[in-house]
Amino acid sequence: MLIKEKSERNTLEMVSLEGLVPQDHLLRKIDCAVDFTRIYDFVEDLYCVDNGRPSVDPVVLFKMVLIQHLYGIPSLRRTVEEISMNIAYRWFLGYLLNEPVPHFATISYNFRHCFSEDTIEKVFAWILFEAQKSGYLSPEVVFMDGTHIKANANINKKMKKAIPSAAKAYEEQLMKEINEDRRAHGKKPFDRNSGGGESMDREITVSTTDPESGMFRKGDHKHCFAYEAHTVCDRHNFILDTVVTSGNVHDSVAFDALYERVTRRFPEIETVTMDAGYKTPWICKRIIDDGRIPSLPYKRPMTKSGFHEWYKYVYDEYLDIVICPEYRSLPYSTTNRKGYREYKSLRYQCEACQTRHLCTESRSCQKTVTRHIWEDYIEQAEDIRHSPQGKESYCLRSQTIERVFADEKEKYGMRYTPYRGLKRVSLWVRLKYAAMNLKKLAMWKWKAAHCQFFAAMSIAAFKKNLCCAAA
Repeated sequence: MLIKEKSERNTLEMVSLEGLVPQDHLLRKIDCAVDFTRIYDFVEDLYCVDNGRPSVDPVVLFKMVLIQHLYGIPSLRRTVEEISMNIAYRWFLGYLLNEPVPHFATISYNFRHCFSEDTIEKVFAWILFEAQKSGYLSPEVVFMDGTHIKANANINKKMKKAIPSAAKAYEEQLMKEINEDRRAHGKKPFDRNSGGGESMDREITVSTTDPESGMFRKGDHKHCFAYEAHTVCDRHNFILDTVVTSGNVHDSVAFDALYERVTRRFPEIETVTMDAGYKTPWICKRIIDDGRIPSLPYKRPMTKSGFHEWYKYVYDEYLDIVICPEYRSLPYSTTNRKGYREYKSLRYQCEACQTRHLCTESRSCQKTVTRHIWEDYIEQAEDIRHSPQGKESYCLRSQTIERVFADEKEKYGMRYTPYRGLKRVSLWVRLKYAAMNLKKLAMWKWKAAHCQFFAAMSIAAFKKNLCCAAA
């Protein structure tokens, strides 16, 4: 039987928002997970107590931005449109069905000019603290990596620019140990003021649209301007901290700033798990000297194809020489400015060597083997790689940091950023990570509460059955 429904679009009804939002809705779980009135403590100093126009509730502004990040909405304008039409969003903000929501420009202005970096950092730290207080954080083993975010910049609008090479954080310590090593071998120490004739400038491609982004190309991907979010998470995928840089900054360069931040916040960290891009002498030295364990994978040596393998050149620590595949000694020659000891073969021995074509193409018939003064730390990291603890922690990367990056791109709209400038992109990334942590915290709290409820119901039913059986 055909039934045609009547269109009742102009009918007045008395409804309650509380009854229209499902009990298991995500925003209900988030609303129960944390006390949003804490935000007033973070922004209280930014408002005048007894002067000026009445402001929009700062909690509402933060909730609107959280909605944008939780549901991967690409812009604030679109977010306000969705909030106007969505009953659950209105319930979360505390707005009635016919009540106008704040204009998107109001939100944008407050987050650009009113709420500072310190405010965003306090919100991020507050959500982490709530997760830690609930017992969900596990920072003993952390996972570090970086992911690129496509910048809001035209690839065709670019220019070449010469910039000074960035000074390394460990440069002073390295030079001190280089000079100590040279003195121990009877060499003259380097003058720290001289550059050794090396150019201190490098040429890079700069976007004229967003000069703070960096040119990025990985594998077969096409060139694009991008930013990179260097991120640390724990084994439960809670994001512990992040540092945003230009897309042309290597992971090992951004390591120091991120490592300092996360270890200051969580001094109980025991193991730091990273990929091969972080396997440098300085990073291994810093982690091991701090009493922590670096969990790093195998890194393929960059040797020339068709030549002797790297492991055929054996270092003799007692004699401080390198033994080549033909069992000839390569004595110590010097320590260069980059911290590498150079071991050079004797010319008359190499001239008569039958496998010289597999060893060197030098016109002087000399083979040079280099070994960093901090190479012992790399060897310690190799030993950890083969240990049960190293194998176990590195196997978790695909379930932790790689899963975080996959979720943020697929579910939270972090493949590209609509903002320009390092500061604005950094705040945008930190708010997005705060939303991801908040969602995970809310889901875990809701599941824990319901598991306890169902467990209590099961116990009560079991006791009732026992009483019936006894009767």
